[in-house]
Amino acid sequence: MPNILLPQDYLHVDFDHPGDADVMFFKRSSLPELAKDQVLIKVAYAGVNGPDVAQRKGAYPPPKDASPILGLEVAGEVCALGAEVSQWQLGDKVTALVPGGGYGEYVVTHYSHCLPIPQGWTLEQAAAIPETFFTVWGNLFMRAGLQSGETVLIHGGSGGIGSAAIALAKAFGARVIATSGSDEKCDYCLSLGADLALNYQDDFVQPVMDYTSNLGVNLVFDIAGGDFINQNLKALAVDGRMVSVAMQRGPQAQVDIFRIMAKRITWTGSTLRPQSVEAKANIASELRQKVWPLLELTRDGESCNNKLVPNISARFSLADSVGAHRLMESGLHRGKIVLSVHGEESD
Repeated sequence: MPNILLPQDYLHVDFDHPGDADVMFFKRSSLPELAKDQVLIKVAYAGVNGPDVAQRKGAYPPPKDASPILGLEVAGEVCALGAEVSQWQLGDKVTALVPGGGYGEYVVTHYSHCLPIPQGWTLEQAAAIPETFFTVWGNLFMRAGLQSGETVLIHGGSGGIGSAAIALAKAFGARVIATSGSDEKCDYCLSLGADLALNYQDDFVQPVMDYTSNLGVNLVFDIAGGDFINQNLKALAVDGRMVSVAMQRGPQAQVDIFRIMAKRITWTGSTLRPQSVEAKANIASELRQKVWPLLELTRDGESCNNKLVPNISARFSLADSVGAHRLMESGLHRGKIVLSVHGEESD
C-alpha cells in the first residue's frame, strides 16, 4: 500500500484546568511524534471510561511519558509505522489500548497494544473493548486467577468494566454474582449472564452467603472500595481473593484485619495506565490467544459467546465529549459510551 497522506495538525479534545464536563474544548495541535516502536492510528471511534472523567477532574493524572489528552481506547486505521514496526501494515484496521490521546482524530500507541478487529465486528464495537478487556483480563484472570467452577462477586455489573467482567467470567466457566444500584440494572446484569444479581442499596452479604450455602465467594472483583471493603471480606470464602480496580465509594476503608487473617484472604489490585509497555503487551498477547477466538462472528451475527459483544449504550460525536461525560457521570448508561471521530467514513 502506498504511503497514507497525513495532515500536519489535527483536532482533539483538551482542557486547561480540572473541573466539570464543560471545561473540555476542541483544540488543534501538530500530529503526535512517532517513536520507532509505535503506530499512528486514524481514530474512527474512541471509548469513554471512568478514568477519563477522573483525569478531567484532576484525580487521575497521566503518567509523565503519556499524552495528557483524554482517551484510553480506540479503533481505527493504522496510517503510519515506527521504524522498527513490522507486525502491522499501513491500512490495517485495529483496536488499541492507548496511553492517552484517544479523544482526537489521530493517536499513537505501542504496536504491541494493538489487536485486530474481530471478524464481523464494527469499528464502533471494537473501540469499546480495549480498556475494559485489558482491565478485566489483567486483574480478574491474570492477577486474581479466576478458574472455571469458582464463584465471583462482581460489583458495578451494569457499567463497562462490570459488564465485561460478567461476560468474560461466564465465558470461562465461573458462577457470577453481580451487584448494581437499581433493580433495572440488576435485570441488565442477568441479561449479560449473571447467575444472581443484587441491588447493593440493600445488604448484599447475606444473599451472597445464602446463595453459596454459607461458604462465601472465591473471588471479589471490586470497583467500589470505601465501605464495601469490609462487606466484601464478609462475603469471601476461606482462602478467597479480592482484586480492587477502582474506588467509586472512596479510597479509604477501615479494614477488619483479623477477618483477612482468619480467612487467609489475598487482597490485590492494580491500575492499568501506569503499567509498563511489556506488562500491557503480555495482557494483549493473552487476550489474542484466549479471548479473541471467542469473538469471531459468523455470517448470521452469532459468535462462540455473543454476550462478549459489547452493548453500546450511547454514541456521541467527538465534538460532544461534554455530553458523553455527563452521561458517564449520571450512571444512567448500560454498557459502553463511545465517541465517533471518523466513524461514518471508516466502517
